[in-house]
Amino acid sequence: MRTSCRFAMAVHVLAVLAYKEGDRVSSSLLAASVNTNPVIIRRLLLVLQGAKLVETRKGSGFGSRLSRSPARINLGQVYRAVECDKSFAFSHRQPNLNCPVGHGIRTALEQVFASAREALERDLAKTTLAGIVESVKAPPVRPTRRNGQTERNVFEARSQV
Repeated sequence: MRTSCRFAMAVHVLAVLAYKEGDRVSSSLLAASVNTNPVIIRRLLLVLQGAKLVETRKGSGFGSRLSRSPARINLGQVYRAVECDKSFAFSHRQPNLNCPVGHGIRTALEQVFASAREALERDLAKTTLAGIVESVKAPPVRPTRRNGQTERNVFEARSQV
C-alpha cells in the first residue's frame, strides 16, 4: 500500500510561508526546509495555488506567499487541496459476487469510508495554519545541561528559514 506525504509536506510549506509573514519565499528555500528537491515543491505550489491558498510569481527575486492570513487557512482546506486520491481504497480486483460477503462488502465499506473521510476533514478544519505556526514557534524545552540551565531550541535562529 502506498501512503501519501503530500498533506504533511503542504502544511510544512504553508507554515514556512506563514512564518515569513508575507515575504515571498523561493522554492529552493522551501525545499531546503522540507529537505526535498525544489521541483517537488514547485509542483506542490501549483496545486496550492490552484486551491487559492498561495500566490506564486516566477523569476528572480520572486517566489510564493500565502494568499490570505494563516488564521483563515485551515488544515481541512489544505487536505482537500492536495489529497486527490481517496483516503481509503478497495483492491483493484472485484470481490467474488457469488459470495454473500463479497456481494455486499463494497457498498458497506463505501458508507464507512465516506463517514471516516468526513470526520477527518471536520477535525482538520478545527486547526488553522496560524495554530500550527504558533506551535512551531514555541521552542521545545531540551534536557537540562550540566550547569543546571535549560537549553531551548529557537526556531528563529535557524539560518535556512
